[in-house]
Amino acid sequence: MTAILSPSEAGAVTPERFRHVLGHYPTGVSVVTSRTAAGDPVGMTIGTFTSISLEPALVGFFPAKTSGTFPAIRDSGGFCVNVVADQHHELCGRFAGPVERRFEGLEWQEAPSGAPVLADALAWIDCDIEQITDTGDHHLVVGRVRALAAEPVRRPLLFFQGGLGSFRPLTTDGRRETR
Repeated sequence: MTAILSPSEAGAVTPERFRHVLGHYPTGVSVVTSRTAAGDPVGMTIGTFTSISLEPALVGFFPAKTSGTFPAIRDSGGFCVNVVADQHHELCGRFAGPVERRFEGLEWQEAPSGAPVLADALAWIDCDIEQITDTGDHHLVVGRVRALAAEPVRRPLLFFQGGLGSFRPLTTDGRRETR
């Protein structure tokens, strides 16, 4: 028989407990990029990227309201999500570090919107901002996809229980096991 815990038995929902429990759910790591009004590249590491809709093609991410980078992304009207490959985990720290050094020495190209596509991105999704909604201590940013591409031979970087790691597929297409 399965026992159901009461809220008092499960523990209070504090920010620390919430972060700890949700840390058991792996997330992909991406770098969201854009351009400032002066044309300078900006970017930030996110672990909250998600697909929202196929028709129309919509994606989203959740920057903290305290982000110093997000206002430039918001003001640009668009962004590019760069999915980070597992062998480039240093990008995660770089785009969470000092703003002035984030693009230092990095190779990148322009997406159709003008936002940077990082040279080593596993995939990129170029978007126009469709909607921004305040959601708790974050914003929900919805983007309408205008262009995208992927490099399927590499593996994504994942964030899990406070650390970075890789993905090893157990099946090739979701239906068959690989050996």
